[in-house]
Amino acid sequence: MGFRIVEGAENMKTEEVAQLLRTTYWAEKRPVERIETSMANSACFGVYSEEAGALVGFARVVTDWATTYYLCDVVIDPAYRGRGLGKALVGHIEALPALSGLRGFLITRDAHGLYRRFGYEVVDGRVMAKLNRGSEGSC
Repeated sequence: MGFRIVEGAENMKTEEVAQLLRTTYWAEKRPVERIETSMANSACFGVYSEEAGALVGFARVVTDWATTYYLCDVVIDPAYRGRGLGKALVGHIEALPALSGLRGFLITRDAHGLYRRFGYEVVDGRVMAKLNRGSEGSC
């Protein structure tokens, strides 16, 4: 089955993103209006199933594009988990030249193993950081 990663909120339907977020513990009750606003003010990334013709993964990045970014709302449809899609999605985001050298943060209670692969370290329980020490321009 083929999957592709797409970039940009304009390439995703808000209702499909909302449906994915309803499967999470952190955004299950987030109103669609708030999801729409968050998408409009973030760099958005999606995973589409070619076969299903549907969005099966989503993530957002909130950033100043100069020093820091916050990786959030990373979710894969429960029916598609265990296929490496989360790794592929986070890997795609982490490989973006625009994020290279920036300090990254995220909050998770149960996916530390996934993010450690990409250089994140637990800072305080659920908070993880990728400090990119030695990079010019980062705080």
